[in-house]
Amino acid sequence: MSIGPILVTGGSGQVAQALGRLGPPREMDMVVLGRPQLDFDDAGTILKAFATRPWRYVVNAAAYTAVDAAEADEAAAARANADGPELLATLCAEARIPFIHISTDYVFDGSKGTPYREADPTNPTGAYGRTKRDGEERVLKAGGHSIILRTAWVYSDTGKNFVRTMLSAGARLPKLRVVADQKGSPTAAADLAAAILDIIALIDRDGWRPGFGGIFHATGSGETSWHGLAVATFEEARRRGGPSPEVEAIATADWPTPARRPADSRLDNGKLAGTFGIALPPWRESLARTVDSLLTPHE
Repeated sequence: MSIGPILVTGGSGQVAQALGRLGPPREMDMVVLGRPQLDFDDAGTILKAFATRPWRYVVNAAAYTAVDAAEADEAAAARANADGPELLATLCAEARIPFIHISTDYVFDGSKGTPYREADPTNPTGAYGRTKRDGEERVLKAGGHSIILRTAWVYSDTGKNFVRTMLSAGARLPKLRVVADQKGSPTAAADLAAAILDIIALIDRDGWRPGFGGIFHATGSGETSWHGLAVATFEEARRRGGPSPEVEAIATADWPTPARRPADSRLDNGKLAGTFGIALPPWRESLARTVDSLLTPHE
């Protein structure tokens, strides 16, 4: 294994930003790259970035995450969510570098009725989920030391996400309408980033084990609906003097979107805990920290 730094893709994304803020484990360096230096629409930039250093680990936090826009441009989503990850995974396999790739709960259709396990059949309902499912399959086919982390409902105090959107809308409007019949597990980008760094530290300390490869679910502990997440966001905001609009519960049918979302995309995180000893914190605790950061003035 080489002794270079950790390469993180998706420079402006929530998870990449969180990784950069946390910093690498002891005695390691980290380089976070995004467009135009590393652009999944330009394979040449991937090859060039990969060749610049003898990387120690590669974390792919880049993705096309515009769920509705993907319905109109699935080719663009495929380049980011399948083609790019496949190339990175292949390069990592050839160089014997561990590769950590982030995927999504949207690979499932949400009809199971109980939390999904890693081996459950995928059945995405839209272009975004299909391209992420294809990316998973290609990463695994590339071989090598690849770990796929499926996560869900990611939010942070930076970037575009549900929590920030709610706080912004709540500051302008007295009443909001939020879907209440979709269930999932909100995940703080900082918590997912910390889990990734813990995995890297474990591999670096103990070496690669066969059981480390494959797909793992990694979401915040607990579950709620989008409506529940909105209500909880404003409960935390109210404690800090932030906005507190009325939040009306509505059905998915009352808020039509180009892409169909899974109704119940809860993920079972037991395999992650059993293999790596990692469990992400309860989502309410992480939400409180995130809202506090968003509503606390920064000099």
